[in-house]
Amino acid sequence: MYLTAPQAAEALGVTLPTLYAYASRGQLRSEPVPGRTRERRYLKQDVERLRDRKAARRDPAKAAAKGLAWGDPVLESGITLIRDGHLYYRGHDAAALAEQASLETVAELLWQGNAPFDRAPPPVPRIPANGDPLGMCQATLPLAGAADPAAYDLRPSAVRHSGARIVRLMASIIAGRDVRGPIHTLWGQKVGEVVRTALVLCADHELNVSAFSARCTASAGASPYDVVTAALATLKGHRHGGQSERAAAMLLEPRGIEDRLRRGEHVPGFGHPLYPDGDPRAAVLLRVAEASPNQDLWRQVRRVERTGRTLLDEHPNVDFALAAVARVYRLPRHAPIILFALGRTVGWIAHAIEQYSSGQLIRPRAHYNGPPPE
Repeated sequence: MYLTAPQAAEALGVTLPTLYAYASRGQLRSEPVPGRTRERRYLKQDVERLRDRKAARRDPAKAAAKGLAWGDPVLESGITLIRDGHLYYRGHDAAALAEQASLETVAELLWQGNAPFDRAPPPVPRIPANGDPLGMCQATLPLAGAADPAAYDLRPSAVRHSGARIVRLMASIIAGRDVRGPIHTLWGQKVGEVVRTALVLCADHELNVSAFSARCTASAGASPYDVVTAALATLKGHRHGGQSERAAAMLLEPRGIEDRLRRGEHVPGFGHPLYPDGDPRAAVLLRVAEASPNQDLWRQVRRVERTGRTLLDEHPNVDFALAAVARVYRLPRHAPIILFALGRTVGWIAHAIEQYSSGQLIRPRAHYNGPPPE
């Protein structure tokens, strides 16, 4: 996590006196090395951030384009950190939180305050069940926002209240009944621990496409209900949350991976650009799947996982792991993407709170490459 002064200077491409000048001007933080008070060390993240800012000043267009595709950071955020193969929620390892924490506890951590989940959501007209729980949530949330007089109170404390109402409303729609206890009991106590683990691991994942949609919507001053509605629309895309449903379908096919490769199709559920050595969320969820009493189903999942590792030379990611958990515990049909969406709603609300507090409208520019003006 730290660099020595020579290492920091080399990373920035500057001399040691220039490095010390950055620190004296407050552009870079330094601290004494424990046990060696005459030496200073520099937080690696600060050095990388300063380096990226310098690069952006030299070529703003190139830096902006790179930042939109797994590149350099484009927004400041104190919510989630992905580093060295680990996922952290405000400094807490998500895998460790998944051992015991509830989604409600993680919400209070990410929202930085009390989240009153014990209060019932506002009464709204129920949309007829159509077999698409997320579609029902999308249709109901705008009605709930219209029925909630506090929906447009965008102070952090008020948004935490709205966020808790939104999560509980979504859980009730998905379960087909009023969920009054812990959110992870929406499908009953028997699979509660499995659901709890998955929800916690899905709570946030930095600035992915649905979180960015949530932040853009919040930056316009839209209500938390509209923020979650916009993020849900993004999540349902087959390149984002829809990957978990594709992975679930593949698990039902005897030679799913081999057949997809032969047809030249994308194989869902394997590999992740941010985790070259394996997705830590998937590792936890696959251990949960392995503990299932349905060992015949687990062995089927395990065969698909080994085939993917061998043929693709990639580790399974969270999409595969959600599909695996849903398969071996016989969860409802749309469980993989439902778990993803319900857990991630907590993260979207956290991003909304952060964006509201910034007061900034997100409005990037486009590099025009069309025909010149006549």
